Amino acid sequence: MNGKVRTTALLAVLALLVLPLAGSATAADGPTVRLSKSQAGTGGSITVSGSGWRSHALLMMLICGQATPARGVIGGTNSCANADGRAVTTDAKGAFSKQLPVSEPPVPCPCVVHVATVEGEKAQADAVLQVAGHAVEPLPAEASGGRLSVLTDTRLDGSSGLLTWFGAPPSRTLVFTVGNAGTSPIKSPVFQVGTSHGVFAPEWEDQEWRGTLAPGKKAQIKLPVELSAGAHGDYTVSLKYGGKVLAEQPWGVGRPWGVTLFWVLVCLVVPAAVFRAGMAIVDRVRPRKAGGLRHRGLHLPELTLRMPRFTTQKLTTGARESAPATTSTLPWFTPDSDPNAAGRLSAPHDDSPTSPTTPTRKGPP
Repeated sequence: MNGKVRTTALLAVLALLVLPLAGSATAADGPTVRLSKSQAGTGGSITVSGSGWRSHALLMMLICGQATPARGVIGGTNSCANADGRAVTTDAKGAFSKQLPVSEPPVPCPCVVHVATVEGEKAQADAVLQVAGHAVEPLPAEASGGRLSVLTDTRLDGSSGLLTWFGAPPSRTLVFTVGNAGTSPIKSPVFQVGTSHGVFAPEWEDQEWRGTLAPGKKAQIKLPVELSAGAHGDYTVSLKYGGKVLAEQPWGVGRPWGVTLFWVLVCLVVPAAVFRAGMAIVDRVRPRKAGGLRHRGLHLPELTLRMPRFTTQKLTTGARESAPATTSTLPWFTPDSDPNAAGRLSAPHDDSPTSPTTPTRKGPP
């Protein structure tokens, strides 16, 4: 009896130890998503909850068409109702719970609630949702024969140059390795490379890789990626083949500070040049001051004193008045303040020792 009790107690202790380990293993398998209702109509709402995510991670919840948890969202976010999506942040344990309005996606069902991380390490999970009243069509058939799969992580090779610092389009090379897991060769596969900024949908561009990939073989693919001029911020480069997104690579683009420096110089140099041109025009059209002097400087030739020339004039007989002498006034004296004016206005003195004696002749009575 005692042996059976001990065995039962030992099994109970082992069960208590195994349950937490099983729970942690389930959480380690990846993030999960649960819905409060598996079917809802447009205009209603459902509660989306999840666990196993990174702590304090920003997630985006979308209702997408032409998708299943097994195949994922075939058409990418272009198949989702992006306008009615909701963002949510996980707690310290990596769990979340938030209501999501139900709206019809732009493509037919089957539909899922697609939850994916916005930044940092990529993670996503889907849960099946039936949108009442929305059209349902079968998923496109998978391509038979050759089947590509990404074998290594993608990376972006290249760096920004001086022209990019002044607003030139940033460019990189998307490098990844793919393998043919099918039974037939794949000739010149056409990939779709998309770039997206923030939570916006990517803009896809078809790029063909010239070559043939035999079954069981692998090859390194290099595809050019280019953004628009002046682009900066956090971007995401997505790779899609056969309607399925194969990989996503974050890309942080620095701000083109050369453009900012250019506009700062323009705002400083142009007003200074206009000011100098205006001052030059004002200097030319401003009238001269009295005496022919300009306001910006004195010209020495204009200040040269012009001394009068003294000539001896013979007085004719019968001349009662002599011709008035012409004198010049210095520019800094007025006629009233000229020190020589008093001498000219006063009568001549006969007793002046320095006065010249002027001979006079009397006319006939």
